[in-house]
Amino acid sequence: MTQPCIICVAITGSVPTKADNPAVPVTVAEQIESTHEAFEAGASICHAHVRDDAGKPTSDPERFARLQEGIARHCPGMIVQMSTGGRSGAGQARGGMLPLRPDMASLSVGSNNFPTRVYENPPDLVDWLAAEMVEHGVKPEIEAFDLSHIFQARKMWDEGKIPARPYVQFVMGVKNAMPVDRAVFDFYIATVRRLFGQDAPWCAAGIGANQIVVNEWAISTGGHARTGLEDNVRLDRTRLAPSNAALVRRAVELCEKYERPVASWREAREILGLRMPA
Repeated sequence: MTQPCIICVAITGSVPTKADNPAVPVTVAEQIESTHEAFEAGASICHAHVRDDAGKPTSDPERFARLQEGIARHCPGMIVQMSTGGRSGAGQARGGMLPLRPDMASLSVGSNNFPTRVYENPPDLVDWLAAEMVEHGVKPEIEAFDLSHIFQARKMWDEGKIPARPYVQFVMGVKNAMPVDRAVFDFYIATVRRLFGQDAPWCAAGIGANQIVVNEWAISTGGHARTGLEDNVRLDRTRLAPSNAALVRRAVELCEKYERPVASWREAREILGLRMPA
């Protein structure tokens, strides 16, 4: 396989705390430093959440702005992908950072169960978030927690709500949602290729101990991979991950195993059809 593999690092998320792993970056300064290390290790996308002064998830645009500025300064060319996820805010507050014009933003196009609640993504809110992304030139990454979400992305593309061919990420291993199942994974790939074209780029993320499993499935089958402390705080049962960079290096090793080059930030932008930085 000669297609470069894009490695996305999900640096913080909304759930992990320093009690889970002291390496989880919480403040904006910590996030910038952790992202810089991951960038140097091979990540070309930073999937970003921010926290408030108490360490709780927030959609505060000012914090996102400081994080974006720091990444641009210390990781020139790296793709910034901001989260519009539902743990960080409610309603349209979830898209309050989109006027910052990040390169990308996550877009969950349907609802599903999470460990202790329903992850609600009502159609009117999904349409509003998508419209904000169009207005501000932000490319959505479709977070598919269920097969129906891939079909919904195709429907939104047909309707012009997503103007460019969707970039889909399979999320597997969230408790009460889609488990890590190889037959389902293979069907997801086949569905993306059928709905969006044989050459459509896609990504996959595995939660917890399944992170390395899904990383290997994605890298070995021509997809792109997400890693990072948002999804998994451990290297194995006995060792915490010392950093986001350590998890990125683990994905890089899988790229070497399957003889896939790691995408530079330039290659990642070309693959995803993103603008080059000024």
